[in-house]
Amino acid sequence: MATERSDIRVHEPRGDNQWLTGLVFVALAAQFMIGSMLAASMAPGYDFAQGAISDLGAIDETAPLFNASLVAAGALNLVGGYLFYRSHGARWILAVYIFAALGATGAGVVPLDAGDLHGLFALAAFLGFNLEAIASGTRVAGPMKAISAITGLVGIAFVAVMAVGDAGNPAVFGPIGHGGAERMIVYPPMLWLLAFGGYLLAEPPIDAAGD
Repeated sequence: MATERSDIRVHEPRGDNQWLTGLVFVALAAQFMIGSMLAASMAPGYDFAQGAISDLGAIDETAPLFNASLVAAGALNLVGGYLFYRSHGARWILAVYIFAALGATGAGVVPLDAGDLHGLFALAAFLGFNLEAIASGTRVAGPMKAISAITGLVGIAFVAVMAVGDAGNPAVFGPIGHGGAERMIVYPPMLWLLAFGGYLLAEPPIDAAGD
């Protein structure tokens, strides 16, 4: 049934679908944030400012934890994206979630020390998770719409910063270093997933605007 609260029309009866979607998103972000922070604290001599997040997947002491967390993030993003799709019905948004999920899963299965393919998967994850924040924001109203757009734009801006810095201009990283810049790509969408998941858990049924 359509509501006046949102810019969306109901795609199917809610049931527990929206509640479960929110729970999956919260679980995704929580497990990855905790896993990556624990790995960073366990890695011998790891430099938070200069070390890439992917380094944690190539260090013996932390590789199992970090890579498993990445694969779990990809799997949960795929599940959550599909559940969310059942509420809004827009295939292009589902495609963004699938793209991000493949990136995260691939980066976990092919760690940094396994070859150049890792970089392509990581880039897909960097772009995908930020793009899904922007895309998902088109299906909600109010402050969450703006929060979603800002989150994605910040992350994508730092993808550009990383590209410039890695091309031989490290000064662009400023005092936060390579590691800090990379975390400005990863942490905003993870925090957004926590917020968006909570939003879905608390809100009345999301309506669908179609394709």
